[in-house]
Amino acid sequence: MTATAPRFGSAPLVRLLLIATVLLGAVFTVLSGTASAHAALTGSTPEDGAVVATAPKDISLTFSEQVAMGDDSIRVLDPDNKRADAGKIRDLSSGGTVTYGIDLHAGLPDGTYTVAWQAVSADSHPISGAFTFSIGAPSTTTAAVPSGEAGGGLVGTLYDIARYISYAGFILLVGGAAFVLGCWPRGASVRPLQRLVVQGWLTLTAATLVLLLLRSPYTGSGELGDAFDLGGLQDVLATKTGAALVSRLLLLGAAALFVAVLFGAYAKRETPRDEEERKERKDLTFGLAVGGTVVAAGIAGTWALAEHASTGIQTGLAMPVDVLHLLAVAAWLGGLTALLVALYRAPSIENAAVRRFSRVAFISVVVLAVTGLYQSWRQVGSWSALWGTSYGQLLLVKVGLVAVLVGIAWFSRRWTGRLGQRAEAGATEAEAGTGTGAGTGTGREEGVGIEADADAEADAEAKAGAEAATGSETGSGTKPAAATTVVGDSERATQLARQKAALASARQKRIRDADPGRIGLRRSVLAEAGVAVVLLAVTTVLTSTEPGRTAEREAGATGGTAATTPASEGPVNVTLPFDTGGENGEGTLRLTLDPGRSGANAMHIYIDGPDGQPLDVPEVRAAFTLTAQKIGPLPIVPERFAPGHWSADAVQIPMPGEWQLQLTVRTSDIDQTTVDKNVKIG
Repeated sequence: MTATAPRFGSAPLVRLLLIATVLLGAVFTVLSGTASAHAALTGSTPEDGAVVATAPKDISLTFSEQVAMGDDSIRVLDPDNKRADAGKIRDLSSGGTVTYGIDLHAGLPDGTYTVAWQAVSADSHPISGAFTFSIGAPSTTTAAVPSGEAGGGLVGTLYDIARYISYAGFILLVGGAAFVLGCWPRGASVRPLQRLVVQGWLTLTAATLVLLLLRSPYTGSGELGDAFDLGGLQDVLATKTGAALVSRLLLLGAAALFVAVLFGAYAKRETPRDEEERKERKDLTFGLAVGGTVVAAGIAGTWALAEHASTGIQTGLAMPVDVLHLLAVAAWLGGLTALLVALYRAPSIENAAVRRFSRVAFISVVVLAVTGLYQSWRQVGSWSALWGTSYGQLLLVKVGLVAVLVGIAWFSRRWTGRLGQRAEAGATEAEAGTGTGAGTGTGREEGVGIEADADAEADAEAKAGAEAATGSETGSGTKPAAATTVVGDSERATQLARQKAALASARQKRIRDADPGRIGLRRSVLAEAGVAVVLLAVTTVLTSTEPGRTAEREAGATGGTAATTPASEGPVNVTLPFDTGGENGEGTLRLTLDPGRSGANAMHIYIDGPDGQPLDVPEVRAAFTLTAQKIGPLPIVPERFAPGHWSADAVQIPMPGEWQLQLTVRTSDIDQTTVDKNVKIG
């Protein structure tokens, strides 16, 4: 009993794949939450929780790396929730530090002030936060700041779904066109494949427009209604991400021309009649291949220039590697989708085309493996980050899905080999049948016999229809007008042509569905496409997640080579001997940092002489440096509380990690020394 394959049309199949990608994109967006980014606030003036005697002239914020800010990115609110800033943000960056400031109104009254800020990190993801400081003394405040994180809410969900759909459209457009041009040139005239590539172009174009409109509320207000604010759109166009999206739209215009030529002039020259036409087709193929590669690489580059590849280490190498990675994904998964449509909807597809795609898929997997290993090393950085960060865990899921996909592809290659063997066996039988002069059809393939029977059936029906038409006209006893006869014959001929076309289509489908090798290949390719949809969802979430290398550093998980104090749940306690070299220059420094975590801490420094008694010195200073993040040194100038006892309130530690503590003690006008030790602050 011959198995019957599912009867999917290309349009429903593509719609099913697109609907599945949208649903999976939404699910993964909800599960992943708002993605964090590279940049982090490392310091501010005044510091979080600080109490200053007089109102400062301005507020400054320092970040761990480059960020982009708009006109309303920093807001200072007084205790009554009114704006206390002048509204103009100044770039104060210098010497490798990234600092932005905003002036305050003169004559601010005492009380607690709230600083709310938001920015866009260098990898295009929004970040936000808030802190407070007080003038004179703390007070109650009614200041209201956004409760959610930047890039969240409905706008964030829609933006992430649009990003996912844009990846899917890119894969269908580039992969489908590459399949036609490189594996199955005859497919340029097959309508289902034409629709697939065109739908990929439309999907990518629409998703890019949505991303461009949502970019302003995504990085700003979070209100969906601001998507059509022309002022916000103008601000977006001035950013790196806005420029990348506009460039993508321009490149999609060139891609539309490529698609028109591929399915127009190229498809019409499917079977060259002479040497000149063959040369013209060869030149056209070369031109399409070069032009298509340039356009596809340009579109892929719009992602590389605006996301993770453009930040961090080795960006000059990371961006072209990212372009190669995206092109390999498109060639593999997009070609896989095109093959699936061809197997289910096209009347037939040559075994040679399937084998050519098998080779293309193998090369794509090799490129993916090489570029993926480099990207993993660059973004993860250590084994602990692979297991202990969200990015590393998602990467492991992605690797597992790729392994499953490769396993299913191995079965597809086996079915491809069987198709080739079947074709060779059929050719051998045909030659044997021709040589012996057998007229019974024993030397033909089964499909050919079915085709002959269907042709005979269609011809017989056409002949019977023509005779019936003639008989009815003759037996009527009247002679219709010439015009009526012509119209009637034309309608009958058109009807018979449609019937014959339907019979031919049914015949081709029976031939296609009767081939067990083709059925097996279709099922394995369908399974590959299903896994690929999930893989694309994981990849989209991965591109919006903070890389493991920076996430681990921010969490203080990396180990150091210098002596460190063990991380603890309570206050950090450090004891260090010192010797300034002068008279009464020896002693011991004891430092306590309470509660010993990121944020505001109280610091106490005790200085003991050789006899264990408090040693009064003229000056003590401290500094904290987070070498892994290139933060600091953050200077701390404690105040003398009592002989041998110095203290500082509201010592701000921006983030957890392994900090280098430097303590400088001066015992006379000319005698001083600096001692240091690494401490883990949780």
